[in-house]
Amino acid sequence: MMIGAGGFSPNSAKEAICNAHYDLIAFGRWFLSNPDLIARLGDGNDLNIYHRNSFYGGGQEGYTDYPDM
Repeated sequence: MMIGAGGFSPNSAKEAICNAHYDLIAFGRWFLSNPDLIARLGDGNDLNIYHRNSFYGGGQEGYTDYPDM
C-alpha cells in the first residue's frame, strides 16, 4: 500500500489514485481549513482556502475559525 501526502488538491489526489500512483492520499492543511472536508469532497462543494501562516500560531485565527458549510 502506498500513501501520498503533501501538495495534493482534491483533483490531483483523485487523479493520482485513478492512475494507480497511490492507494490513499492524506490531507493535512485541507482538514485544518475545512472541518467538514469529507462532506465537502463527497458533495463536490468548494473548499475553504487555508492560510498556512496562521497554522499553529498560538491563537485561534486560522485554526479553529474556519467555517463549515
